[in-house]
Amino acid sequence: MQIARSSRSHLCRVLPRRVAPSGAKFSSQGEKPPTEGDPEIVPRAGTHRSTWEILKDEFLALKQGNITSESEILKVPRESDIMIIGGGLIGSSVAFWLKQRNPKAISVTVVERDPSYTRASSALSVGGIRHQFSLSENIRLSMFTTNFLKNIKQHLSVLDMDPPDIQFNPQGYLFLASPEGAEQLVLNAKMQREIGAKVEVMSRERLAHKFPWLNLQGIEVGTYGLEGEGWCDPWTLIRAFKHKNLALGVKYVNGEVVGFDKQTYKVAGSNGYEERYSINSAQVKSEGTIYQSQFALVINCAGPWAGDVAKLAGIGTGEKILSVPLPVEPRKRYVYVFHCPKGPGIESPLLIDPSGFYFRREGIGNHFICGMSPTEEEEPSIDNLEVDYDYFQNKVWPLMAHRIPKFESLKMMSAWSGFYDYNYADQNLVIGNHPYLRNFFFANGLSGHGFQHAPAIGRALMEYIIDGEFETIDLSRFTFERFLNNELLYEVGII
Repeated sequence: MQIARSSRSHLCRVLPRRVAPSGAKFSSQGEKPPTEGDPEIVPRAGTHRSTWEILKDEFLALKQGNITSESEILKVPRESDIMIIGGGLIGSSVAFWLKQRNPKAISVTVVERDPSYTRASSALSVGGIRHQFSLSENIRLSMFTTNFLKNIKQHLSVLDMDPPDIQFNPQGYLFLASPEGAEQLVLNAKMQREIGAKVEVMSRERLAHKFPWLNLQGIEVGTYGLEGEGWCDPWTLIRAFKHKNLALGVKYVNGEVVGFDKQTYKVAGSNGYEERYSINSAQVKSEGTIYQSQFALVINCAGPWAGDVAKLAGIGTGEKILSVPLPVEPRKRYVYVFHCPKGPGIESPLLIDPSGFYFRREGIGNHFICGMSPTEEEEPSIDNLEVDYDYFQNKVWPLMAHRIPKFESLKMMSAWSGFYDYNYADQNLVIGNHPYLRNFFFANGLSGHGFQHAPAIGRALMEYIIDGEFETIDLSRFTFERFLNNELLYEVGII
């Protein structure tokens, strides 16, 4: 799919807020008469208007004293080649790769309702990167990200700013398996090594020698990432992407997409003409005003709220193909920080236990972080970001103290919670465009591994949009069509 830049973008001028004169008719393309108490709506972007209509609206606004400054109108661009909904790590990565391809040819607007990223999934993650997956695509995505981070100064440095330092800690992941899961874990490691990942399969004896602080009761085998795995500072990476994008000309907008404007058209079918619709503009609410901004295509990078954005476009609320929703919803997860003076040493890995808990070191002062995903019956409310400390006391700590006896004595220091963009169908990425709304694209549903895949997803989606296919990593199995064909993709033997 090639992007043709509209010539109208060179003719766009600043207009006042439009106030409909008495008896005026609003178009059927998404506009409606304002009612008392509604936010003011800036005129729909991209609609052709004659010079006479422009002068008439400007005169009417001047007469009524309703004049909008140029700086206020430009809070939200009237039109862009590409609009990205969500400016977190995924959205910023997509914007980066699009502008890298040709900085001058493509205009990109990123709409983000939380510019401080206080609730962003990536900023609240533990920042882990692993190559140990059971699906080859996920392995390749992580390996690409590892290589990207090795060269981050080359990719994301900005003139007159210090190069980004994400403080990568290359300790690797350690997956443990019970006798029941041992065979699958070994098979996973075999495939990982064939792709190029540096993963060691460790027997009980080898585990006991390298990690003497482990209680290996119920453990048959482990796999350990020797190279390219570890963790880093997610906030620094998000900030580096955003600073680079701003330098490349990406427009970041503090706002929220609250709707799309739909245009109906008819196509010939077996039973006569069939009515369909398309979208080419969004309603963006910013500081109490709704702006209308046109695009050639839109990319849903809204993280945990991606399902809601898809519904605004009619995905999951219509008929036939449009009756199938984007299966992404927010799930709250807790991260606990504790201190244990006698805990594992500085070379301890990020451990994943068969019971579901994980832990890793945090710095060099004998601080650690840990967490565990709840069962479906234990899923916490997403109404807030409050932390349930009883969950640590009753669920996480007993399992952790059993596996690492040194953790029987520890002190809770702090905790936080964040939202996963959880794909409840198969917990894997959804990428590509919708089969009905061809200019509506997805980059959603990472279910906890979005941080480690974001740089690769941005590049893959750029290739798909500009070149028409995935080139660096083939992600064709991860498109929306798998939900239509019931061809779901599950990770096996991986927590």
